[in-house]
Amino acid sequence: MSALQEVVNDTQPVETTPKKYMALGTTASVVVVLLLCLAPLIAKNFVIFQMTMVLIYAIAVLALNILTGGSGQFSLGQSAFYAVGAYSSAILMENFGVNYALTLPISGAICFLCGYLFGLPALRLSGIYLALATFALATAMPQLLKLHYFEHWTGGVQGLVITKPDAPFGLPMSQDMWLYYFVLVVSMVIYVASVNLLKSRSGRAMMAIRDNEIAASAMGVDVARYKTLAFGVSAGITGVAGGLGAIAVQFVAPDSYTIQLAIALFLGMVVGGVGWLPGSIVGAAFIVFVPNIAEEFSKGLSGAVFGVILVLIIFLLPHGSRQIAYTVQNWVHKLGRRG
Repeated sequence: MSALQEVVNDTQPVETTPKKYMALGTTASVVVVLLLCLAPLIAKNFVIFQMTMVLIYAIAVLALNILTGGSGQFSLGQSAFYAVGAYSSAILMENFGVNYALTLPISGAICFLCGYLFGLPALRLSGIYLALATFALATAMPQLLKLHYFEHWTGGVQGLVITKPDAPFGLPMSQDMWLYYFVLVVSMVIYVASVNLLKSRSGRAMMAIRDNEIAASAMGVDVARYKTLAFGVSAGITGVAGGLGAIAVQFVAPDSYTIQLAIALFLGMVVGGVGWLPGSIVGAAFIVFVPNIAEEFSKGLSGAVFGVILVLIIFLLPHGSRQIAYTVQNWVHKLGRRG
């Protein structure tokens, strides 16, 4: 066996979802959208806020899914791009009076550039070494935001307070409800665009790199270009999520974007299913609600309870929520055939 064959055989691709299963069917998508639209009508403001955060984290988890599930690159530094997006929107709103909706594409563009530039030197890294490099980025970001050089803009350790927007055109709804529907529309647009991206020529190139980088390069795929593009797109979408998170929470501070956030987003991707984009909202719901459930069991041992729940999910559902979705889909098909 040649040296090249040994390298190819030793390359372990990220176990992800086939391209045709990356999105929900039309009927299932319509049902999910209707449920999401009706949910705030029967929920209280705090629950609406939690649901808004689920959608925001779902966008960030989806962005990580594009990077890891789409191109096979591991990252533990998404919290850094989330922080850049959050601070970009906060600074534009509070210091320059920019409309909150207009800050989102600007934050996304800034984070896309940051992610693309970070992806260039990261081309030399892969696997655990890339994960460590992104881990270092996430660890350093809160400290960078505290530097006195940027304190005039970032507020330093004190952070920035943001004014939550009112519903436009005099719509009869609370701030929380309006923001929920606004985030829902943004998340739907990003979800559709992400699905189309992974089904496009660029998406196929990313997935070819994920499955076997050497084979993809041999087939003419520009590995460097698509790897950095994946980093840029993932960071850009994460930046939009960070901007939305800043608007929803009404506050940004360096200690809000520590490595714990990056790990939480990574857990959300694993629980939702690596490469299965609809699972992003399931993973986001996990990282928002499960810690609260763990505290209800035991406030002193909430971390241990959370760990037990996570281990059980990984043991029983190694493929995340997509495993349940596929099981339900098979049952429906069997019932349809019998009927």
